[in-house]
Amino acid sequence: MTLVFNLLGKRWTGLIVAVLIPGPAHFADLRRAVPGISERMLSDRLTELAGARLVVREVDEGPPLRVRYRLTEAGEALGPSLASLGDWAEQYLENVGSPCTEARAAVRRATGDADTGC
Repeated sequence: MTLVFNLLGKRWTGLIVAVLIPGPAHFADLRRAVPGISERMLSDRLTELAGARLVVREVDEGPPLRVRYRLTEAGEALGPSLASLGDWAEQYLENVGSPCTEARAAVRRATGDADTGC
């Protein structure tokens, strides 16, 4: 469990994985989908996820030259666990902090759940 939380417990990391669950995304799309993250932090987190073999960086030959990121099989396998964790949080952390944070709404948009709970 320590290994899991050392990686996924970092700010933004779980959200980035959640945004990639529906499919690959370009850097700019990830930046828009994760409110408040800087380009530098997004780049750092993607590098960490790639190092953990959860994300693959792919270059789309141009023009224009673009980079996209997708989950590996191991990254995709996190989907059900993240969904369960999200369900748990909605049930037990409902009154902790803001009930409708930007991050929560971003996860719901990324996973195709139109009901943001807001």
